[in-house]
Amino acid sequence: MNMPQKKLPIGIQTFAKIRDEPYYYVDKTSYLLALIENGTHYFLSRPRRFGKSLLIDTLAELFAGNQALFEGLYIYDKWDWSVQYPVIRISFGGGVVNDHSQLENRCLALLRSNEKRLDIVCDDKGSISISNYFESLIQTAVAKTGQRVVILVDEYDKPILDNLTRPEQAKALRDGLRNLYSVIKDNDAYVKFAMLTGVSKFSKVSIFSGLNNLNDITLDAPYSAICGYTDEDIDTVFAPELDGLDREEIRRWYNGYNWTGESVYNPFDVLLLFRERTFNAYWFETGTPTFLIDLLTQRQVQLPVLGQVETDIELLSSFDVEDISVEALMFQAGYLTIDRQEWFDGNHIYYMRYPNKEVYQSLHSCLLKAWTRNPQHTVKHKKSLYYLLKDNDFEGMKKLFTAFFASIPHD
Repeated sequence: MNMPQKKLPIGIQTFAKIRDEPYYYVDKTSYLLALIENGTHYFLSRPRRFGKSLLIDTLAELFAGNQALFEGLYIYDKWDWSVQYPVIRISFGGGVVNDHSQLENRCLALLRSNEKRLDIVCDDKGSISISNYFESLIQTAVAKTGQRVVILVDEYDKPILDNLTRPEQAKALRDGLRNLYSVIKDNDAYVKFAMLTGVSKFSKVSIFSGLNNLNDITLDAPYSAICGYTDEDIDTVFAPELDGLDREEIRRWYNGYNWTGESVYNPFDVLLLFRERTFNAYWFETGTPTFLIDLLTQRQVQLPVLGQVETDIELLSSFDVEDISVEALMFQAGYLTIDRQEWFDGNHIYYMRYPNKEVYQSLHSCLLKAWTRNPQHTVKHKKSLYYLLKDNDFEGMKKLFTAFFASIPHD
C-alpha cells in the first residue's frame, strides 16, 4: 500500500505544530523515556541543525502533560499523563549576544517570560541578581504547583561561540553563563529533570561550575541516534519521498554521522533534498565556517591527514576559549565524526573521518578558495582535472601538475 505524502518539516522546531498538521515526524520518544527513567540531569552536544531544539520542545510538551500531541507515539501508553510539571525553558538560539550587559538583559527577558508563562510572581527583580532571580523562579514554581521543576536549556553555548574571535568578550560571557547554570546544581532538590544542549562541549570546570551530576550522553552509544534520521527512518517514515532518487547516493551524500552507536543522516539535508529533488550541500551552505577556515589556515593543518585523525576523549572534549583544538572544533561542529574506537592502555582512542560526501567535498572546496589567490583559476583547473581523470589522460595530468608546481613562488 502506498503511503500518502506529507509536509516536510523544514526548519520547524515546534513539536505541537508538527503533530497538529500533516508533517512527517520521526518518533524519538523512546529515547526520551530512557533518559527520564535512567537519570535526571543531562547534557547533549550535536552540530547545528540536527534537531536539538525540536528534541527540547518535545520534552517540554511531555512534562507539561500535553497528552493529545503524543497519541500514536512510542511513549503514549507508558507515561503518567495525570501529573504535570512546571517547565522552565531557556534558549539562546535567537539573536546575537555581544557582551556581558547584553547577556544580562537576555537572561532577564528569558526569566521574565518563564515567570509570566508559569503564572507566578517571584521576589523583587529590581534588587536581585540574575542567579538569584533564577533561583526564585525555580522555588516559587515548586511552591505553587507542588511539583519539582523541569529545566530545559537550548543552545547553552551560543553567546560564547558567537564571540570566539573576541576572546576577552567570550570569556566574560562564559563567566556570566557559568553563574546562571550553577543555579541548577544549587537547587538540585527542586529539580525533577534538567537537560542542556548545544554545539560545543565546554569543560565542566570552565562553564558548569560544580554541576558534577550532569550526565554527558554525547558519546553514549544508545543515544547516538537521538537526533538525526537513521536508515530505517528514511526507508519507512520518508518512503513516499524516495521515488526518483538514488537511495545509495542519499546515503553517500548525507549519512555517516556517528557518536559511537548507530549512524544517522543530517535531517536538514534530507528534508531539503526531498523538496528540491537534487543533491547539494544544503547544510554546509547555511553557515560558512569562517572561524574554522581561519584556524586551519593559522595552524597550517595538512589537508591529506585532516580526515584521518586519531584522538582520545580528553582532546576530543578539549574546548574552551583559551584552548581550542582543531580536532574538537571539527568534531563538535560536524565536520568530523567517529569512524571507530579502540581501547589503548586503559584509554579510548577515537579514529575520526569525514561524515559524508557533502562535508568532504564542501570543506575542501571552501579551503581551496581560501588558500588560492585566484578563485577563477581554481574553477578552471578543477574542471580540467575532472575531464583528464575521466579520460585517463595521464600526459595531460602531468602537464597540469607541472603547471601547478611551476606557479609556486621559489621562496
